[in-house]
Amino acid sequence: MTGIVVVGDAGLDVVARHDEALPHGGDARAEIRFTGGGAGANTALWLRSLGAATTLVARIGDDSGGRLIRAELEATGVRCAFAVDPEAATCCVVVMVDGTGQRSMLADRGANKRFQPGDVTPEALAGSGHLHLSGYVLLDPSSRPAGLAALAAAKKAGLSTSVDPQAAAHIHDAGAFLDDVRGTDLLMPNTEELVALTGSADPESAKELLGHVGAVVVTAGLEGASWVDEHGVTTVPAIEADCVDSTGAGDAFDAGVLTTWLAGKSTVDVLRAGTRLGALAVSRVGPQP
Repeated sequence: MTGIVVVGDAGLDVVARHDEALPHGGDARAEIRFTGGGAGANTALWLRSLGAATTLVARIGDDSGGRLIRAELEATGVRCAFAVDPEAATCCVVVMVDGTGQRSMLADRGANKRFQPGDVTPEALAGSGHLHLSGYVLLDPSSRPAGLAALAAAKKAGLSTSVDPQAAAHIHDAGAFLDDVRGTDLLMPNTEELVALTGSADPESAKELLGHVGAVVVTAGLEGASWVDEHGVTTVPAIEADCVDSTGAGDAFDAGVLTTWLAGKSTVDVLRAGTRLGALAVSRVGPQP
């Protein structure tokens, strides 16, 4: 398997697990942990856990949080092609996880919001055969040019590409987003993102996207996952797991899919690898392995 470059956010997560409803203007007991986070960093670490040679391209602040993130990623073997921002703080996300394991997030992208085209260097892409882009980069107007530059550089270098839309709430113009990802080999939305792009939750609707991308992988939580391409739709069931924290499940799913797909495995094997890693992710606190 060739090396994989991930372009996306790297940051710190403050994970607060609470069993009772959050009272407006009041207090609630919670179990709180600090972990690494950011969709790009999450996927990079899951890829590395599967043995993939992985590079993460991101922008961090010149602060203790950024130095901690770099040290932890490099300790696992992830190559960090980071730009260091002298003014903005490193990304930080407050993740509130309820008693069912479902999460709500308050995100400050920090330095990632100032991600620039020049942060994607030829050296970062060297030795890799695939580039995976987190949709948060494209869906924020301030970092969108850098996301487009990353996809263009990957195509120029002959790398295959994938994009996870990441956030249905930020897809305000489906046509513009699809124009941005035109020519991408693999689009990886969840059901909510598929609705934002096609108006339907049915995986069959992903066929509408095939004029823009080579194939679509749709994650549907407890309903499993589907692969959609010119040959039709293939679906596998979800793997049962006790959901402790759903944060980062999609990022883990992406890693399972990409490593198996790039290894030339069957569509069913690709989907099963993704659902297996997604199930593992929700069974623990925090978004990283």
